[in-house]
Amino acid sequence: MKPIEQGSFLTLHYRLAGPDGTDVINTFGARPATLSIGAGQLAPAMESRLLGLQRGQRETFSLDGDEAFGPRNPQLMQRVKRSLLEQLSKPDARYEVGDVVQFPRPDGEAGYAGMVREIGDDWLLFDFNHPLAGQPVTFEVQVIEVL
Repeated sequence: MKPIEQGSFLTLHYRLAGPDGTDVINTFGARPATLSIGAGQLAPAMESRLLGLQRGQRETFSLDGDEAFGPRNPQLMQRVKRSLLEQLSKPDARYEVGDVVQFPRPDGEAGYAGMVREIGDDWLLFDFNHPLAGQPVTFEVQVIEVL
């Protein structure tokens, strides 16, 4: 059997659970995922856990908080003026703590998302860290096919 290596194209079921065990993504019991190792479809720490696995293997990995999605970066907490938000969004847009807002790249395409953490009189504090940054996760995988 051919093991998974850099550049492998594979089909697998996987589950990613947060620190409390709640599923973030779970393809078990649904359509499996198809991806290419090294294409950035999974976080590098998860891809590295797949290397060497073969068709039929099922494994569960625990990744610490800084490894899975990197440490939380306080510089990715940014205040955005309401006047800028009004320019970028629909006129009747309303924001609440916990909302995830897509920000466009300069070419107008959706580029990155931030979660509203605080709301001030003329600003909103956005967290642009990955939602699981700095948190331990569980990564379970069942390899269906390696091409």
